[in-house]
Amino acid sequence: MKLLILSNNSDRAGFRQRIYIHMEHLRANDIACEVVQLPLNFLSRRRLFKRAMNYDGVFLHKKTLNPFDSYYLKKYARKIIYDFDDAIMFDNKRPEKTHSKRQSSFRRTVRLADLVIAGNVYLAGHAKLFNPAVEILPTGLDITAYQLQKPALNDGKIRLVWIGSRPTMPNLKQIAPALEEIGMRFDNVVLRLISDEFLDLRNMKVEKYLWTQQDEAANLVSCDIGLAPLIDNAFTKGKCGFKVLQYAAAGLPAVASPVGVNAELVRDGINGYHAVSARDWVEKISSLVKNAPLREQMARSARQMVRSFDVSIISKRLVGLIKNTLGNP
Repeated sequence: MKLLILSNNSDRAGFRQRIYIHMEHLRANDIACEVVQLPLNFLSRRRLFKRAMNYDGVFLHKKTLNPFDSYYLKKYARKIIYDFDDAIMFDNKRPEKTHSKRQSSFRRTVRLADLVIAGNVYLAGHAKLFNPAVEILPTGLDITAYQLQKPALNDGKIRLVWIGSRPTMPNLKQIAPALEEIGMRFDNVVLRLISDEFLDLRNMKVEKYLWTQQDEAANLVSCDIGLAPLIDNAFTKGKCGFKVLQYAAAGLPAVASPVGVNAELVRDGINGYHAVSARDWVEKISSLVKNAPLREQMARSARQMVRSFDVSIISKRLVGLIKNTLGNP
């Protein structure tokens, strides 16, 4: 069985966690994959779409299509699977505004697919408006990569951690005042940032770690409390909670905004806390800072929760969805 995987950017984190992490399992189940980045030139894309005749199906990741691209892909592809894990029907910079071009492009792409794979219930609900063949497949991760020995730093510090990137930094900045108050309450609390962009706080030391795929697990495991703030809007409701899953795999309780999937992954008072207001953030973080046994109890619950998101489980479901859609080649 041959599958042509098309992506607008195969270097992004979304592609790594939705596609690349499953490649070995796909090949082991007789699904030969070729990954091709969509060309910018229309004629080059048309030639690429014509190649789809040589495959049993096309797996389109996240990219929505204009009328010409959708026509030629549908013309040449035997089967089309469309996968997305963000609320791409909204503009993340102005999510409150209806973006007609994004909406129509999303509608067009969803309609042409033989199967749509959505990262969560919220996204699936938008896709089902235009195509009944929608399945929900969460973003997975390799939890064994996070099963590292927690280093004994012996410096008496409690480390809060946020992992993210420049586009998601506004989510962290919104709780900066709460972090400043935490810094005034406790002189042993440090904020670790794992990112490609950083901020500074007046009242708290900030450790700045440039994100690398090789080091992210080790840099998380050596922390104590994960932070997952989210601005609440139509775009962020589509987030798939990967940050929370990473914290859980690393054995960290999370304090999270109960927005979208975060509200389901973080069970308030069980494996972390929900926080909405600045007071919530201060009080919930403070309770974890002061109580090491509580942190460990919540960490155990978090590790239990994340097991169902392991790549070994998610990959099997993905293989089944692909084979059921492509049928017998």
